[in-house]
Amino acid sequence: MIYFDNSATTQPYKEAVDSFVKVSSNYFGNPSSLHGFGEKAERLIMQAREQIADHLGVRSNEIYFTSGGTEGNNMAIKGAALMYRNRGRHIITSSIEHPSVKEALLQLETLGFEVSYLPVDSYGIIDITALEREIREDTILVSIMHINNETGSIQPIGKIGDILKSYPKAHLHVDYVQGIGKVPLNIAEHQIDLCTISSHKFHGLKGTGALFIRDGVHISPLLSGGNQENKMRSGTENTGGIVAMAKALRMTMEEMKANGGQLLSIKTYLMKELGEMEEVIIHTPVEHAAPHIINFSIKGFKAEVFVHALEEKDIYISTTSACSSKHTSVSGTLICMGVAEKIAKSAVRVSLSYKNTMDEAKIFVTAVKKTIIQLRKVMKVK
Repeated sequence: MIYFDNSATTQPYKEAVDSFVKVSSNYFGNPSSLHGFGEKAERLIMQAREQIADHLGVRSNEIYFTSGGTEGNNMAIKGAALMYRNRGRHIITSSIEHPSVKEALLQLETLGFEVSYLPVDSYGIIDITALEREIREDTILVSIMHINNETGSIQPIGKIGDILKSYPKAHLHVDYVQGIGKVPLNIAEHQIDLCTISSHKFHGLKGTGALFIRDGVHISPLLSGGNQENKMRSGTENTGGIVAMAKALRMTMEEMKANGGQLLSIKTYLMKELGEMEEVIIHTPVEHAAPHIINFSIKGFKAEVFVHALEEKDIYISTTSACSSKHTSVSGTLICMGVAEKIAKSAVRVSLSYKNTMDEAKIFVTAVKKTIIQLRKVMKVK
């Protein structure tokens, strides 16, 4: 099997799974309990919090555990909006955000908030001048993803942070789900106030994630109850998942240092080979793009047809984001980039991990060529 759908989810590290099983089996006490057995679980969570904070370059008291990227984004956006609504009700985002950001903002619009959606260029990168034009004194939040989950384009978070220095009422939230472990992000230097990560995107387990909340920034909690996570996210903690996430993040960061060059080499090879195919149109930019995502269209074929054709060869890629891929609607991200609807409907995504190899990439290229020929024959027969 060749698995090229790592932006949807990654295969958990064996070590992360083993950590989850060990902790869940041997340290299953409630971390909020007063007895020593519960305190052992609490200590494991504290250690994991410190480890994750260290990898992100922040303080441990700024890390709050969640169930993943969707909850983290909702918690940051809705929580900040509700907390600071007396300062203003204006929010800025981009036109190509993840559904967990878009839908959260649509819900806030029904509650009286005003949202400005920044356009992107043909490379999927926001227009900084548009941000400068849209930001106002009553802007309380700017939410921009670090790396687009469909095209891999990298947003200029540093420049956004610089602009916000002149607007102290506006907080910056970054969806770092696709970037962590692939493209470094300096949270402190870029003036980021809220930052979302999700464990299963870097070989941890599904159902665990974390939200960075800068010390001094306050949000209104979405989940009330037992006052866990410093009253920011009530609910008994998933001790095993949290420990496994810390383990997976450490291993991924080590992989990035050791094999980051190999990952980029595989992507470069794929971009070159795909770019030489007459039927292929590549949407991922050459520059300012993540090293693990390639989005391209195959002219004349629907995306789902091509995905299933490769699946028959035991090769797995995807159409748009995993959160939208089972719907037949065209990619909104590509439309916002100026891609024609007919071309956008044929777009597929390859997303790599450090586990992938150059040999797999070569097999994939051959399979793409053969699949195009096979599908063309079928179309002619029909």
